[in-house]
Amino acid sequence: MTRGSSLHVEELRMAFGHGPQEHLVLDGLSLRVDPGEAVCIVGPSGAGKTTLLRCLAGLTRPTSGAVRYGDQSLTEPHADIAVVSQDYRGSLLPWLRVWDNVAFPLQGRGVRRAERKRRALDCLAAVGLPDVGDKYPWQLSGGMQQRVAIARGLAYDAPVLLMDEPFGSVDAQSRFDLEDLTLELRRRLGITVVVVTHDIDEAVYLGDRVIVLGGKPTAVLETLAIPLGTDRDQLSTRADPRFAELRTRVLSLIRGERAPGTGTDTDTDTDTDRDPAQSPDKTVGADRTGVA
Repeated sequence: MTRGSSLHVEELRMAFGHGPQEHLVLDGLSLRVDPGEAVCIVGPSGAGKTTLLRCLAGLTRPTSGAVRYGDQSLTEPHADIAVVSQDYRGSLLPWLRVWDNVAFPLQGRGVRRAERKRRALDCLAAVGLPDVGDKYPWQLSGGMQQRVAIARGLAYDAPVLLMDEPFGSVDAQSRFDLEDLTLELRRRLGITVVVVTHDIDEAVYLGDRVIVLGGKPTAVLETLAIPLGTDRDQLSTRADPRFAELRTRVLSLIRGERAPGTGTDTDTDTDTDRDPAQSPDKTVGADRTGVA
């Protein structure tokens, strides 16, 4: 069952500094994420992907424009929105046991210790770590530590999970496992997932849509629908010719090129339910590639 409300970004403008020192990062950026959807955001280094995610989380206020969750304006963190950061080493507290790390966000909500532990252990089981609750983070591998970070995001019982470069610090096999875990959790829990990533293959593998950012200042270059179904796996999905086509299209957009055989005149999305503040999405029918 799908949970939560839609996320809307409307004419977002984000600048740092003032006067002649002002640096405009995001300008006129609009997008929408529907309940239960998986959306991946990619773009070149310095495009403001993490800044956008912080605005979606209510952690950063934009210079102008609006970020809404349902009919609520997001000007501070919301109980329905959890965040998994890009560096598990910096987000886990080494002096706390694993279950205490997972339960840490619940302390400020007045949840009793016994209930916090029960929920933490349930979340650890959900990410495939039922037996590590009494260990310390430094006793776990990098991939296991990132699973703990995801479990902590689940502890909020939030219907929206925002992930900022969540698998960039783990080895390739752990990355594949964590990608599959994310797909499984989304299906099982009915949550909305928004992933910021520099890894194009990861974006195409995880997303229902991929939003490509670019330009100076940054705006939405194109939004690609990913018609690869919901039952994806690392072998057959990546071997699908459509996967290669989509990753080539995303890479060409980021590098400022047009993919061979594609053109924006014929690749227009016909989904008229998208945010009217957004220009029409353009869609193509989308070795692992990353952007620096």
